[in-house]
Amino acid sequence: MALTREEREQFLAEPHIAALAVDAGDGRAPLTVPIWYQYAPGGDVWIMTGLDSRKNLLIGAAGRFSLMVDRLEPTIRYVSVEGPVLDTTPATIEQLREISARYLPAGKVDGYVDLAWKNHGEQVIVRMRPERWVSSDLGSV
Repeated sequence: MALTREEREQFLAEPHIAALAVDAGDGRAPLTVPIWYQYAPGGDVWIMTGLDSRKNLLIGAAGRFSLMVDRLEPTIRYVSVEGPVLDTTPATIEQLREISARYLPAGKVDGYVDLAWKNHGEQVIVRMRPERWVSSDLGSV
C-alpha cells in the first residue's frame, strides 16, 4: 500500500542508510552505493561526498540521482525519491557534524568528525529536490 505524502516524508526524514543510484553512462549499470543523507519533511535532500569521487562526477554529469531507503520491521516499508540536483557547494565542518550526529552515537561524533575532516579530502554537499516518489508499506510478513 502506498504511503501518504506525510508518511513518506516522515519516513525519509528518519536516519536510514540510503542506496544512492546515478546513471553511470553508456554500457554501464547505474552506480548504486550506500550513503548517509539529510532530509526534513517538505525540504530538499542533501548528501556529502568527496569532490573527486566517482559518484560526485557521475551526479554532475547526470544532473540528478535517486535515493532509496527501507526497513524490515515492524513492517516492510520503503521510500524511493528521485530528482534534479539543485547545487553542489563545498562542505563545512558544521555539515559534517550534523550528518554524523544523525547516524552515530553522541559519544562517537567528535572523534569521527575530527578523523573525517582531516583524512577524507575535500568534501561537497549535493542538494537534490525530490521530484518523483515511490513508496509502499507491505505490512508484516
